[in-house]
Amino acid sequence: MKVARLVTPEGEKAQINISVRNLVEFLLREGDIDDRKGSVDPFEAMQEGSRIHRKIQNSMGPFYRAEVPLKYQVEYDDYIIGLEGRADGVVLDMDEDGTVWSATVDEIKGMYMDVMTFEKPVLVHEAQAKCYAYMIANEYNLPEIDVQMTYVSLETEEIKRFNQTYSFDEIEEWFLTIINIFKKWADFQYYHKQEVLESVQGLEFPYEYRDGQKKLVSDVYRSIYRRKILFMQAPTGTGKTIANVFPAVMALGQNLAERVFYLTAKTATALAARDAYSLLSQNGYEGRTIMLTAKEKMCLCDEADCNPDNCPYARGHFDRVNDVIYEIITKETVITRDVVLGYAEEYVVCPFELALDVSTWCEGIICDYNYVFDPNVYLKRFFAEGRNGEHIFLIDEAHNMVDRAREMYSETLIKEEILSIKRYAKPVSKKLVNALEKCNRIMLEYKRECDRDITVLSDIDMLLNACDNLQMIFEQLFKKEVKFGIYQDEVLDFYFRLRNFTALAYQQDPDHYRIYCDFDDDKNFNLHLYCIDPSAQLQQRLAMARATVYFSATLLPIDYYKDLLCNITDVYAIYVDSVFDQQNRLLLLGTDVTSKYTRRGEDEYVKFARYIQTIVNAKQGNYMVFGPSYKFLEDIHEKYQAFGDDVEIIIQQQNMTEQEREDFLLEFEKKREKSMVAFCTLGGIFSEGIDLVGGKLIGSIILGAGLPQVGNERKLMSDFFDDEGKNGFEYAYLYPGMNKVIQAAGRLIRTKDDVGVIALLDERFRFGSYRKTFPREWNDAEFTTVDEVSLKLTNFWKKKD
Repeated sequence: MKVARLVTPEGEKAQINISVRNLVEFLLREGDIDDRKGSVDPFEAMQEGSRIHRKIQNSMGPFYRAEVPLKYQVEYDDYIIGLEGRADGVVLDMDEDGTVWSATVDEIKGMYMDVMTFEKPVLVHEAQAKCYAYMIANEYNLPEIDVQMTYVSLETEEIKRFNQTYSFDEIEEWFLTIINIFKKWADFQYYHKQEVLESVQGLEFPYEYRDGQKKLVSDVYRSIYRRKILFMQAPTGTGKTIANVFPAVMALGQNLAERVFYLTAKTATALAARDAYSLLSQNGYEGRTIMLTAKEKMCLCDEADCNPDNCPYARGHFDRVNDVIYEIITKETVITRDVVLGYAEEYVVCPFELALDVSTWCEGIICDYNYVFDPNVYLKRFFAEGRNGEHIFLIDEAHNMVDRAREMYSETLIKEEILSIKRYAKPVSKKLVNALEKCNRIMLEYKRECDRDITVLSDIDMLLNACDNLQMIFEQLFKKEVKFGIYQDEVLDFYFRLRNFTALAYQQDPDHYRIYCDFDDDKNFNLHLYCIDPSAQLQQRLAMARATVYFSATLLPIDYYKDLLCNITDVYAIYVDSVFDQQNRLLLLGTDVTSKYTRRGEDEYVKFARYIQTIVNAKQGNYMVFGPSYKFLEDIHEKYQAFGDDVEIIIQQQNMTEQEREDFLLEFEKKREKSMVAFCTLGGIFSEGIDLVGGKLIGSIILGAGLPQVGNERKLMSDFFDDEGKNGFEYAYLYPGMNKVIQAAGRLIRTKDDVGVIALLDERFRFGSYRKTFPREWNDAEFTTVDEVSLKLTNFWKKKD
C-alpha cells in the first residue's frame, strides 16, 4: 500500500496527492493473505503486462487513445485532494466541431490466470476504471459514460471483456462516496502534519548539552539541510543517538523532510532509538514512530504459514486492516512490537503486514538495514521503481554496514543443490528437469576448471542464459500453482536464490565484484558472485534520501568507510572527542605475546594465561576476555584454569539461544566475593552492543589483533584492493580486525563513573599501521610485558582506590 503524499507549495493551499490506483487499492482491498498463490517476479509481470497492453492498444483502431493522463481536484477548506492517473484507453465520439457526446473508458488488466472463467470484474480494477470514467464524464459534461474492463491472460493472450454504462448521476454519486471515505484519511494526514510542525517549533533538546554535543547536533542538522552524507565517529558517552534523532526531527519541523529511517543491526541500538523518540514525545513531539521487526518475530502462530486455511490472522485480513491502522495512528505515538501485536490480536489481522501498513503513516521508522538496502526485502512502498523521497537515513553502528552490504549484494549457487532440486522436479516437470540438467552441466565445466583453492572467472554468460531459462520455467510452474510436495520450501528457497543470483549478475559492475568458484568444507562445488566493494550498490539507495548520517563509535580510518559505504567524494566527516576522563582507565599494550598462527603453542598460551591471571588478581571484579576463536579461547582457558585461582569462570558457547544470552549477561549482575572471568569471542554477540555499567565490568582483555582468518575471500579481497591502488592487507584484514578490537575494548567504559583496565595483548599493537586505527583518546596507551604488568596495575588501582 502506498498512501497519499502531502505537499505544501509556498503561498498556496496544501495538497494531498494520490494516484487513482493507490486510492482504490487502499480503500477497497478485501479478502485474505495467501502465500500459496505462487511466486512471480513483479518486474517480469510488469514487463509482460506492458507488452500485452501495447498489443491490445495498437489493435483498437484510429479512435482509440492510449495512456491518457487524467487529473482531478477536490477542494476543501484547508487542503486539496489531487487525484491523478493514466487510463489505459479512451474512445471519444465527437462532432465535427469537437464536441464530445459519448465516451468509453477501457481498463486493461493482464493476468497470470484463465480470464475466461471470470464472471465479473475484480472490484478494485473496476473501481479504477470508474474513477477515470467520472473524470472524463465531468470534463466533457457527459450525461452517461461507458466503462469497459478488458482482461487478458498473459500466457494464452485470450481476452474477456465486461461492459457497463453509467449515468453521470450514478458515477458521480459513486465517486463522491469513494472520496468521502478517503477524506477521513486525508484529514488525518493534513491535521496531523500541522500538529507535528507546531510541536517541533517549541521542542528543545531534552538534556543539558554535554561537551561537544551541541556542535554534534548542529553538524547533523547542517548535513540534512545541505543534502549531504555525513560520517560521524562518536565514542560511547557522546549521546550520539539523541544527537542524531533530535536534529532529524527538527528538520521534519522545518519541512525539510517527510520521514526519518533510523537503521540499525542490533536490538540494543533500536531500543536506544525508541527511547529517544519516546523522550521527545513526552516533551511534546507529535510525530508517529514505529519499530519494524522481522516477520518470524511478529507471527502470532506457532509457524508462519500465511494462508487462510492455517492462519486466522491471514483469513479476511484485508477486510479489517484499515480500521486497525486508523485506530493505531490516531491513538499511538511510539509504536513498538508489543503495541502492534496487541492490536493485531484484538482485530485478528496479520501483525507483520499491519506494521508495514502503519509505517506509511509514520514520520519515524526504526528498522534493520535490510528494509532500506537489501534488494530482496527492502520496503517497496517507499523505494520501489527508483522513487526518491525527502527521507533522512540515520545509520547506527555503521561499522557493521560494510560486511552486511557485501552479504546483501552477493549470492552463491551450489552444484550439488541443483542436483537435489532436479530429483524433486522429476515427478513434476520434464521441462524443469532438463533446464536444471543444463545448469548442472555448465557448473560441471566450471568445476573441472577449478583447482582445489579458488578459481576466478572472467564471465559466466553461458550459465546466466541457462539460469534465465530455468527461472522462467519455475515462474511458469508457480503461476499454475504447481507444488513440489514436502520439498516445496526447499524448492522455493532455491528459486529465490537463483532469482537473486541472476538479478545481481546482470547489475554487477566488474569494478566492484569478483566471480569465483571453490569447494566448501563438505566438498560441495560453489560458484560465488561476490560483491567486494558495495559502495555503488549502496549509493543507489542513498540517492533516494535527502541526507544520510553514518555514525558509530568505531569508524576509523574514516577513508576506509567513505570508500566502501558511498561512491561520491562530496561528503562530510567529523570526529567527536570522548567525554570520559582518561584517568578512569588504564590502557595496556602487551608486546611480548601474539595470536599469530605461526607462534601459537604451549609457551604462548601460558603467557596469555599469566596476563589474565595478573590482571584479574590485581582487583576483585568482573572481567571479559576476548579471543579470536572458540578453539583459541578453549586453549587459553585450559592454561588459565590450571593456575587454580579462586575465580568463577563463564564461557560463551556457540549458537546460544536468546535465553542463554540473557542468563550469561545476568551473571554480571550478581554480587559475589570473588572475581568472575567471562571468556567471549572477538566480534561475537558479547563484544558490542552491551552495557555493563556501574562497576559490573572492570576489565576488558583482548587476546590478539582480531584479524580475520586467511581464506579464499580474504585473499581475493586483498588482491582486489591492491589492484585498486589501496593497501589490500589493511582493507581485507587490518581494518576489519581492529574494528572488532575497538568494539570489544569499548565494553568497559560506558559512563563517566566506570573505571577499569583495557589490555590489548599482541606484539602487533606496537606497529604504526595498527595504532593509526586507534581512537584519538587512546593516546595514553602504555607498552608492557607480562613481567611488568603487575606493577602498572598496582599503581593504577592504588590511585583509583
